[in-house]
Amino acid sequence: MEILSAKDALKLWKNASWGELAAEAHKRRVEIHGKKNVSYTVFRIINYTNVCKIACSFCSFKNTKPYTLPKKEIISTALAAKKQGADAIFFQGGVNPAIPLDYYIEIINTLSKKLKFKVRGFSPVELFHIAKNNKMPLPELLQKLKKAGLSSVPGAGAEIMTSRMRKILAPNKLSAKDWMSVMEECHKAGLPGSANVVIGSSETPEEIIEHLNYVREVQNKTEGFQSFIPWVFQPQTKNFPIRHVRSEEYIKLVALCRLFFHNIPNIEVSVLGMGKVLGELALYAGANDISSVVLEERVMRSQGVGSIEEAEEFIKNAGFKPVRRGVNY
Repeated sequence: MEILSAKDALKLWKNASWGELAAEAHKRRVEIHGKKNVSYTVFRIINYTNVCKIACSFCSFKNTKPYTLPKKEIISTALAAKKQGADAIFFQGGVNPAIPLDYYIEIINTLSKKLKFKVRGFSPVELFHIAKNNKMPLPELLQKLKKAGLSSVPGAGAEIMTSRMRKILAPNKLSAKDWMSVMEECHKAGLPGSANVVIGSSETPEEIIEHLNYVREVQNKTEGFQSFIPWVFQPQTKNFPIRHVRSEEYIKLVALCRLFFHNIPNIEVSVLGMGKVLGELALYAGANDISSVVLEERVMRSQGVGSIEEAEEFIKNAGFKPVRRGVNY
């Protein structure tokens, strides 16, 4: 398989039409996954706290009434999700220094070992600060969480990993170097996951490609990213200016990701964030997965599918065969 250089990827982003890229990306997707199958999964997102000291400019989650969910409420929520068909929990929150390590260990242990969920949890910045607050080396923390039942870690909090954009988006968040380092440690610990890109601010084409290249560099070392998800910033706060991302730009991004990531097998389109119309088109532009049925999500406004039946109907109507997968593929 031909490896697309960062230089050539930039040329394609600037000069190729979205239709041309989509056609090539669909061919690549068919080579890897065949013509018919489109996968989905069913997890319940549990935002365990909205207290966060990072203060990202684009996030409104922290502006709601502060909370940290008690264990009893988390278990109740998980049991309700199980009745709806969920077999995994997506456990995420903010950087809250007041939460003791035992809180995480006990909850993950209960979710995974007693309730039999797969648990995908945290983000690089959460893990970095949990380790720091507990004066513990990150590899040691990861082993404790894995022993408790953590099965994978999403590469959240990346957005656009260039120095200039980091200062605009979240100057208190991890640098590109630190984000990459945390994800490498997760993969070394046997905790695979995903990565993403988020456009729709003041990022340049060069910065988009630089970001994608950072992710590919980590994958070349670890092979720990199972999927990649292109996102678009949503309007959440007046403190963060966003631009309108036209449909063809988003589809072009999905296609470029498929062509650029020769080493990441799955490209997800988040119907949660992008809606059904763009979601369907993305399945013909390199994407092979629609991520999860949305049982609840507090950080973003959902435009996605709300049940297993709806997910399968959406995939069939798009012309594909629905295949349910586990949260870790």
